[in-house]
Amino acid sequence: MTITGNISNVFGFLGGLGMFLYGMNIMADGMQKTAGGKMSQFLGMLTNNRFMAVCLGALITAIIQSSGATTVMVVGFVSAGILNLSQAVGVIMGANIGTTITAWIVSLSQLGSAMEVMKPVFYAPLLIGIGALMILFSKKQKYHTVGEILVGLGLLFMGLEFMSDSISPYTDAPVFSKAFEILGSNPFLGMLIGALVTALLQSSSASVGILQTLALNGVVTTNAAIYITLGQNIGSCVTAMISSMGGSRTAKRAAVMHLSFNVIGSLLFGIIGFVLFMAYPAMAASEITAVEISMFHTVFNLVNTALLFPFADQLVKLSGVLVKEKEEEEPEEDTEEAVALKHLDERIFESPAFAVETAALEVIHMGLITLANVKRGIQAIISGNLEEVEEVYRVKKTVDRMERMLTEYLIKINNLSLTEYQIQVVNDLFYSISDIKRVAAHGENLAEAAQYMVEHKLKFSDTGVEDLREISREVFKSFEYAIEARRTCNMEMVRKVSQYEDQVDSLEEDLREKHIGRLSSGVCVPSAGVVFLDVISNLERISDHAYNLAGYIKNEL
Repeated sequence: MTITGNISNVFGFLGGLGMFLYGMNIMADGMQKTAGGKMSQFLGMLTNNRFMAVCLGALITAIIQSSGATTVMVVGFVSAGILNLSQAVGVIMGANIGTTITAWIVSLSQLGSAMEVMKPVFYAPLLIGIGALMILFSKKQKYHTVGEILVGLGLLFMGLEFMSDSISPYTDAPVFSKAFEILGSNPFLGMLIGALVTALLQSSSASVGILQTLALNGVVTTNAAIYITLGQNIGSCVTAMISSMGGSRTAKRAAVMHLSFNVIGSLLFGIIGFVLFMAYPAMAASEITAVEISMFHTVFNLVNTALLFPFADQLVKLSGVLVKEKEEEEPEEDTEEAVALKHLDERIFESPAFAVETAALEVIHMGLITLANVKRGIQAIISGNLEEVEEVYRVKKTVDRMERMLTEYLIKINNLSLTEYQIQVVNDLFYSISDIKRVAAHGENLAEAAQYMVEHKLKFSDTGVEDLREISREVFKSFEYAIEARRTCNMEMVRKVSQYEDQVDSLEEDLREKHIGRLSSGVCVPSAGVVFLDVISNLERISDHAYNLAGYIKNEL
C-alpha cells in the first residue's frame, strides 16, 4: 500500500474514532434529556435498599453511557452528603452493569452481517438525516431531543464503519497477530493495555468499542480480548479517582470502592481465564467476535456484582483501610454555609438533571434558614433579647453568602445541556434566591426594630403583641407553604400560599387601622406605634415574596 494510502487510513481511523466518540456523547446527552425530571427522582429512591441502588446505578449509566461519569457523580453525591458510602457501593456496582449497553449497540454491526440491509450502518445516514431535520425544523423540545439521539446513533455507527474500513487492509499484517499473541499469553500485560487505553479515552465504552472494531475484522484472539476487557473495567475507575483528588476522605473512599470492586473482579476472572486458556490453548488462540466480547463484558459485570454484592459492607470497610484518616485533619465545619458549599459539588454536573435538583434542594435549604431567622427576629421584638438580634445579623450574612454561592452555581448549570423545562427551573431558581434574600433582609429589619425598642426602652401593649403574633403566624404559614411548593412541586401548596397571602394583606390593613385607633386613644406610645407599623409592613412584604416563590412553581407546572 502506498504512503498516501496509509496516511488516508490513519486519517480515516482517527475520523471514525472521533465520530464514534462524538456520536456516543450526543446520543447520551439526548437520552439524558429524554429522562428529564425522572432522573432527579432517583435520589429519593436511593434508600438503604442496596438492590434498588444497583438497579438505579445500571439505569443511570445506561442513560448517560458512561460508568466513569456515574461514579464521578456518586463521588460528588457522597462528598455532598446526599448519599452515604453504603448506598454508594450499590450504585457503583450497578454502574458497571449499565455500561455494557454501549458494547451491545456496537455489536449490532455484526448481528446484521448476514444481510447487508440488516446492518445498522446501512441505516446510519438515514438516521443522521432524519435527526438533523428534526433538530433544525422542529420547535418542540422532545422532537429536538429525539433528533439528537438519532444523529448520535448514526454518527456512532458511521464512526465504527470508518474505523473498520481503515483497519481492514491490515488484518493480515503479522504485527496484529504478534501483538495479540503477546497480549494473550501475558494476562498482566493485556489488562495493563486495556486499563491504559481506557484511562486515556476516559471511557470504558469507547475502548471496548475500539476492541470490538478490531474483532469485527477478525484480528483479535479470545484470550487477549478477555484480558484487555478486564483491564478496561479497571481503567474505567481512573476518571473517578482523578475526580476525588483534593476532595474529602469520604469522596476518596467512594472512588476507591469503585477501583477495588473492579480490581477484585478482574483479578478473579483473570486467574480463571489463565487456567482455562492453559487447559484449552485452541480456544485461547481462536478469533473472538464483537458479539462475544459484549457477552463476556456483560457476564463479567453481572457475575462480579452477584459475587461481591453480599460483601458490600466489607468493600466499604476496605475503603476505610485504604484511605487512612489524617491525624492532623480537623473536623469539618457544620455551619449552614459549609453544608451548602459541600452540597454544591461540580462533579454532579455530569448529569444536568441531578445538578438542577441539587440546586433546588439548596434553595429550599436557604429558604428554611431564612424562615427560622425571620421567626427569630419576631421573637427578639417580643422578648427584647439582644442575643437573638445578634444571631439574626449573623445568619443574614450567611444567607447573603449562600445567595452568592448559589448564583454562581446556577450560572454554571445554565451553561450545561438542559431541556426547556430545566432552563425554566434554573431561571425560576435565580428569581427564588433573590426573593429569599429579600425576605432575609426583612428579617434583618425586624432585628433592627427589636434593637431600637431595647435601646429606647419601648414595649408594645398586650393587644399589640397578640396582633403581632397573629399576623406573624399567617406570614410564616405562607412562607412555609411556598418552600413546600418548591420541594414537592404541588399545585395545592401554591393555592395555600395565595390564600394566606390574601389573608395577610387583609389582616395588615385591619391591624394598621386598629393600631392607629390605639395611638389616638393614647393606649400605645407613639414611638412604639411607629415601630409596630414598620414591623407589620415588613411582614406583609415577606408574604408578598412567598407569593412570588409560589408563582414560579405555578409557571413550571
